[in-house]
Amino acid sequence: MAHTKLIILDRDGVINHDSAEFIKTPDEWIPIDGSLEAIAQLNQAGYTVVVATNQSGISRKLFDMETLNAIHQKMHTAAQHVGATIDAVFFCPHAADFNCDCRKPKPGMIREIAKRYDIDLSDVPVVGDSLRDLQAGFIVGCTPHLVLTGKGQSTVNAGGLPPGSVVHENLATMVNQLLSEDQE
Repeated sequence: MAHTKLIILDRDGVINHDSAEFIKTPDEWIPIDGSLEAIAQLNQAGYTVVVATNQSGISRKLFDMETLNAIHQKMHTAAQHVGATIDAVFFCPHAADFNCDCRKPKPGMIREIAKRYDIDLSDVPVVGDSLRDLQAGFIVGCTPHLVLTGKGQSTVNAGGLPPGSVVHENLATMVNQLLSEDQE
């Protein structure tokens, strides 16, 4: 197994503002203050940053692959403007009733990332704003980190976080804490 420092981030509600109506166009993709800079800090500390995101809007016909690619292109370009690199984006295009293995809270997407990077998932930080983000990582040995942006506050209020979950104000505070622990 390669010794890669890897971190897995959910997209909506972690990197960019979420919407109950889905993020359906590049114009609707708006980064949360400090999130892209936090990714740049991770890159500088030697982390490979990978996004794992449920995008059921595709199977619901709210947007198509071309639009999803344009949204991700905007995310990559915005990241590059602050010196950040998102190494890869993994996504599940299925609606919940499809019963696939890639839709979080199932761990298929996270396992796929482990395979692609030939990495042991134990202690890999997985960052999300919803319970399913944390569950998908927890099942395969990742360390769950919840951010209070996006759906994070209502997720905390609902309770039932996986054991060992760490709660952070946002991605920037999560990254600051992670990097200060790396220094120890």
